[in-house]
Amino acid sequence: MAASIFCSWIVAACMSVSLQPTSIFSSSSSKKRRLLSKATLNHNTNFNTIEGFMSSLSPCDRFSLSSSHLFHGFRSTTHHLPTRRNRRRSGEVMAIAIQPSMETVSKKKPPTKQRRVVVTGMGVETPIGNNPDEFYNNLLQGVSGISEIEAFDCSNYPTRIAGEIKNYSTNGWVAPKLSKRMDRFMLYMLTAGKKALADGGITEDQMNEIDKSRCGVLIGSAMGGMKVFNDAIEALRVSYRKMNPFCVPFATTNMGSAMLAMDLGWMGPNYSISTACATSNFCILNAANHIIRGEADMMLCGGSDAVIIPIGLGGFVACRALSERNSDPAKASRPWDTGRDGFVMGEGAGVLLLEELEHAKKRGAKIYAEFLGGSFTCDAYHMTEPHPQGTGVILCIEKALSQAGVSREDVNYINAHATSTPAGDLKEYHALLHCFGRNQELRVNSTKSMIGHLLGAAGAVEAVATVQAIRTGWVHPNINLENPDEGVDTKVLVGPKKERLDVKVALSNSFGFGGHNSSILFAPFQ
Repeated sequence: MAASIFCSWIVAACMSVSLQPTSIFSSSSSKKRRLLSKATLNHNTNFNTIEGFMSSLSPCDRFSLSSSHLFHGFRSTTHHLPTRRNRRRSGEVMAIAIQPSMETVSKKKPPTKQRRVVVTGMGVETPIGNNPDEFYNNLLQGVSGISEIEAFDCSNYPTRIAGEIKNYSTNGWVAPKLSKRMDRFMLYMLTAGKKALADGGITEDQMNEIDKSRCGVLIGSAMGGMKVFNDAIEALRVSYRKMNPFCVPFATTNMGSAMLAMDLGWMGPNYSISTACATSNFCILNAANHIIRGEADMMLCGGSDAVIIPIGLGGFVACRALSERNSDPAKASRPWDTGRDGFVMGEGAGVLLLEELEHAKKRGAKIYAEFLGGSFTCDAYHMTEPHPQGTGVILCIEKALSQAGVSREDVNYINAHATSTPAGDLKEYHALLHCFGRNQELRVNSTKSMIGHLLGAAGAVEAVATVQAIRTGWVHPNINLENPDEGVDTKVLVGPKKERLDVKVALSNSFGFGGHNSSILFAPFQ
């Protein structure tokens, strides 16, 4: 009985709001008053609860009432309430009343034909090559890009090695003025992005013909402009007047994508994602989804990082995450080997040009591979340690297969995340066996054995390696795998030499601090 009286009082109170001079109702107030009056005057309906009142209305009417901020107006009428007790109840009723309306917002869209996504261009900046072919040929030959750090004096650090890019030039790609001001992560991103366009055959004439409102950029970074920001802090020690006026925009992770879009005039989806070392895969999958949903026809996507600087090296040393095999740099990164003692930091960028299939065909693009889909999950376990049972990784792989409509048996090549850390390598290996252990053709390798861990750029550079494996029919070796961990089946892992493989479906994994898991799938275009 009390509930019925209370609900009737709510309706009356709501109506009273619309009659006040300060009412927040819009021009559609009369419609809302009619709805409330209709509900109040209907003596055949017994509203025992506010849910009863809301459910008596049509979905459209419920949304109409909630979207008008009616209950925010109701909050302003507390001076009409006779007691404090009712005043406290008003907040409770408001929370209950808003909830049902949220269920009516989403509407099912009519089924449409799935838009297919293909890879039509690639660009890289890595320690062993600045174009996809040079990069992959060196991988096939087992060339290591790990060496002593030359960018600064690190003689006092316990780690003095990295996958450093020794010879880098922006000539012909970035204006000299910007080259002097920008952080290297942005420069790597710009040059790799433009190289991907050139590799995709996007000539100046084609650039003028394409609809730039349907072309986007989604290239992320795990660390952003650490050098620019660190330099600003040092300048601040003297005076704020000494600070670079570009230190804030050039330090943010999104500015690389923004600058590339400005340079190209691309007005489609443009942003960056930062999920630590899983960044690139997140960007690639989200870029593909923009194309699948019909929001874009072309997307430049991937990742870039450049933190081989004192604060970057020092930070990871403090985490006790890096290898200290300074005497033999080329042997330092050794996934799945019992002698591994941490990962080796690398730098660079990788960018894919993803394109809607019919759009690619129309302009006569060469198609390297098809992007099938992927998935993300979170371990929800620890900031830096993988889940002991690999639950998040297994879930991520299974969701990726389901989303892409791929059977486990079809996956015969995996470019693993495997960073050369004691815990991470084994957890991923066991997760892979759990998902694909019955696949006799399965081959697994780690690109990081040769170039180190490129952090936010790792996934994109490894995606390029994965696509190159599909293109060439060769998978690169795992170098430094001399004494495999106990329980690791070397029949699954690629050996010290490149191997011939007819890739059916390829999986590329990337995981990041925070428990971020990502898996993406590629296949030959058919």
